[in-house]
Amino acid sequence: GNPTATVIALCAMRDFNLAQETCQLAIRDTGCLEVLINLLDTDEIRCQASSFIGSLKILKEISQNTLIRHAIADLGGLELMVKILDSPDRDIKYLAAETIANVSRFKQAREIVRQHGGIKRLVGLLECISVGPTSLTSTQAKDAEIARCAALALWSCSKSTKNKEAIRKAGGIPLLARWLKCSHADILTPVVGTLQECASELSYRLAIRTEGMIENLVKNLSSEHEELQMHCASAIFKCAEDKETRDLVRQHGGLQPLSVLLGNSENKKLLEAVTGAIWKCAISRENVSKFREYKAIEALVGLLTDQPEEVLVNVVGALAECCQEQINRTVICKCGGIPPLVKLLTGMDQTLLVNATRAVGACATEPENMMIIDRLDGVRLLWSLLKNPNPDVQAGAAWAICPCIENAKDAGEMVRSFVGGLELIVNLLKSENNEVLASVCAAITNIAKDEENLAIMTDYGVIPLLSKLANTNNDKLRRHLAEAISQCCMLGSNIATFGENKAVAPLVRYLKSNDPSVHRATAEALYQLSEDPNNIITMHENGVVKLLLVMVGSPEETLQEAAAGCLQNIRRLALAIDKAKYG
Repeated sequence: GNPTATVIALCAMRDFNLAQETCQLAIRDTGCLEVLINLLDTDEIRCQASSFIGSLKILKEISQNTLIRHAIADLGGLELMVKILDSPDRDIKYLAAETIANVSRFKQAREIVRQHGGIKRLVGLLECISVGPTSLTSTQAKDAEIARCAALALWSCSKSTKNKEAIRKAGGIPLLARWLKCSHADILTPVVGTLQECASELSYRLAIRTEGMIENLVKNLSSEHEELQMHCASAIFKCAEDKETRDLVRQHGGLQPLSVLLGNSENKKLLEAVTGAIWKCAISRENVSKFREYKAIEALVGLLTDQPEEVLVNVVGALAECCQEQINRTVICKCGGIPPLVKLLTGMDQTLLVNATRAVGACATEPENMMIIDRLDGVRLLWSLLKNPNPDVQAGAAWAICPCIENAKDAGEMVRSFVGGLELIVNLLKSENNEVLASVCAAITNIAKDEENLAIMTDYGVIPLLSKLANTNNDKLRRHLAEAISQCCMLGSNIATFGENKAVAPLVRYLKSNDPSVHRATAEALYQLSEDPNNIITMHENGVVKLLLVMVGSPEETLQEAAAGCLQNIRRLALAIDKAKYG
């Protein structure tokens, strides 16, 4: 057709309100969409640039509509837009990139961009100009716009795992790192958005740390733009699983702006990212001290009510980390944090339940806190979570029950008051999850300190179930299993039963572990088990004497005494046998 008429028609179309859905769908339903896409495939030199620009400006606007995005992809529009990213015309480049950013919000579109070489081309557009100046020349401004639109497109595409890898292979990480140093929020937002999206991958988290990006992420936490702050906090949230990153956030002064941002409770997306970053940063004790200094703990307690679950998960996770220190448990109690934490044990979100059990369990290590937890029926709620099908929740509840029993006034009676509670915890020894087994063994160790409860658990078959676990190679489980076996030996008849259930020989092998806490627990268990002559014979046959002699030389007094006591029992039996034999 007539190139001039085409351009005039495109200009006329732009006079309509293209943000209106009726106009967008009219363009599709009247066949105009096919025409707009076909214009991107023209070879007519005279009208190529102007028709490309006119068509792309319309496509950019109408591709905000989900139905239009799918239609553009179905009509082959993405392949053409990827191809024209190579155009020397700057306007065409940025318009094509921004339209790709809009269209690539669904999976198939992202695949098309990757399969047709779009990722490499988009990464290439980030190489336009040197980063830094706040005032740009007109050419630099156009190049910066190209980079912004390329970053937007990469951000959309980065929601696919394969595209994240493609961006990395195309050399995108150092270019994103370079743009992270610029001062323009409109460019920084898609750059940080892409980085935080890609930070789910280990290779990106490593690069963010090693290429010095943490400093710039921290710097932009103080930006005036909430969306940029949110993406920076989200990137830190994902990267702070790593200790070196947590240290860098602190060293670059990131903990204070994160604490300040807790005051912005209206923007829930920002609050979710900030509380997530605080949670992960609080894994390091040095950071917890800083958060206490910045009054973040009080602010977190204030967020325990009237917040969406996404925020609560992070708030409770952060408090669970802070609770590991006694001074913070006192702060949480003074701020009235225990009742809302206990109330969250009735929730449905699994991660929230795991975090709530950790926080309540840590608080229960203080007797005054335990009184509040008990009054609020918190121990019963924890016990009921042992029925939860999620192993992480089961383990969290069992670990939390341990300090509750240790610090309860009448722990034995409290435990017996839970109908079916002892049978429930014994049956959890049938779990296939090592963390559940270790936590349940720890709980049984505490429960068995009450003779009546130990007798009830024995009737429920706790001894054969504990014995069955003895062949484990998991040191955490070994330690808590040995402690449970030792405590269960307080009921005299159980000592021989452990031998009959073949628990003794595997225990001897625990002494070859590299974990000192396993040695201590095992020596205690063997000492108790050595009250039975048949157990002593089994120990001797499995080479226990040589191993215990090494333990006697340990600088740890508890281990020394248990090892020596066991050797004494072995020696006493040997003397008794000799006396019977030789008179």
